[in-house]
Amino acid sequence: MGIFSFFSKEKKETLDKGLSKTKENVFSKLTRAIAGKSKVDDEVLDNLEEVLITSDVGVDTTLKIIERIEKRVARDKYVTTQELTTLLRDEIATLLTENNTEDAESFTVPEDKKPYVIMVVGVNGVGKTTTIGKLAYQFKKAGKNVYLGAADTFRAAAVEQLVIWSERVGVPIVKQKMGSDPASVAFDTLSSAKANGADVVIIDTAGRLHNKINLMNELTKIKNVMKKVIPDAPHEVLLVLDGSTGQNAFEQAKQFTAATEVNALAVTKLDGTAKGGVVIGISDHFRIPVKYIGLGEGMEDLQVFNKKEFVNSLFGE
Repeated sequence: MGIFSFFSKEKKETLDKGLSKTKENVFSKLTRAIAGKSKVDDEVLDNLEEVLITSDVGVDTTLKIIERIEKRVARDKYVTTQELTTLLRDEIATLLTENNTEDAESFTVPEDKKPYVIMVVGVNGVGKTTTIGKLAYQFKKAGKNVYLGAADTFRAAAVEQLVIWSERVGVPIVKQKMGSDPASVAFDTLSSAKANGADVVIIDTAGRLHNKINLMNELTKIKNVMKKVIPDAPHEVLLVLDGSTGQNAFEQAKQFTAATEVNALAVTKLDGTAKGGVVIGISDHFRIPVKYIGLGEGMEDLQVFNKKEFVNSLFGE
């Protein structure tokens, strides 16, 4: 079995549909960038730079890609504009691979970490609660015993939404009254999950506190309390970003990576935007693996991120 053969036809169709707006945006700009040109020259490269930056790939990552293509053009002497898409796809795929992260094959967790604890962070409105619900669904579907912890006690709506998801998916949730200490909720969740042989625990956290210092202190406190129950928890700090916000997602990633040790990313709402290029820039810039991407409202529309398939979907096989 080939390394990418697990990627089913259904997943591929969902990915293609979800990225269609970004693909149309990139290709229309790319067509204009090479109009009237037969070979890749300095003017085409300048136009390509503008295409990538306006597609929310980010300045630093764009410059890396342009530099790599310049080297290829210099080496191969004559590169036609028809070859540019293939060149672009190859260089972006290589760039993402250099992140030194392996694509997960499915919604799996390490067997030696039980329960596997995921602390989910991100500002309000990015699709954090929905992502938690979809993750719980996917893990349960994979045969895992899942527990949810409603540690965003600052917003009544956050707890209510998570309760709805727990009922919809059919997994237990641990919650306390509004305004309770979030760390106390995390402690109770892990204690209950451990006592009941859970495989996966997903803890929601507050999307925004008064300032970055408060946010950092709150997240640190939650993590420290978790360690009293499970010494190496949380195993994963998953930052959820809204892909439709483009460069604003970069800023959120900066703030949260400064506030806590984020080691995985989920980029949501890619189906409703032409800003899917932000996935490339964020993955390259922060050197944190994009683990999941959201491509629609359905429970099946959260996918494990696959670098090769993502690039193929944007630029063709």
